[in-house]
Amino acid sequence: MKLNLFIPLVILVGFAGSLVNAAEVGSPAPQFTLPSLQQNQRAALIQFAGKVVYLDFWASWCAPCRTSFPLLDGLYQKLKSRGFEVVAVNLDEEKENAEKFLEHYPVNFTVLRDSEGHWADQYGVESMPTSFIVDKKGVIQHVHNGFSKYDIDEIEKIIVALLDKQ
Repeated sequence: MKLNLFIPLVILVGFAGSLVNAAEVGSPAPQFTLPSLQQNQRAALIQFAGKVVYLDFWASWCAPCRTSFPLLDGLYQKLKSRGFEVVAVNLDEEKENAEKFLEHYPVNFTVLRDSEGHWADQYGVESMPTSFIVDKKGVIQHVHNGFSKYDIDEIEKIIVALLDKQ
């Protein structure tokens, strides 16, 4: 009888522990260094300090990512001169799948690779895409799950407001 109570308790403690580790609004963005998808050079989140960053966790099989990538690239082109960056972290196990996706949806922003999903776990990513808007001080200001073409206007408002902040 005691064993039956122990198992749900272990599951509950494990679940609560994962929630504590998830990145959330108001917390510092967990810092990482990952290889870029195409050049295989390493990039760190810290190198974008002082900028507003749209950190996007995505995968090639993600249908909403087909909508988000062209819109995010347009937003990046529009606001990059003001200190805006998009950092897309791919979670595909097979690099070729991500490369094929980018052939169909090319972008000018930074694309990194987290094939083992370690950093997606650190951020508490549960759906594709999941994005974090990080302010100039490295603090998460907004979390966005999923994506539709109607989301880009609200995302732009949040980003512009953060860019306007001193």
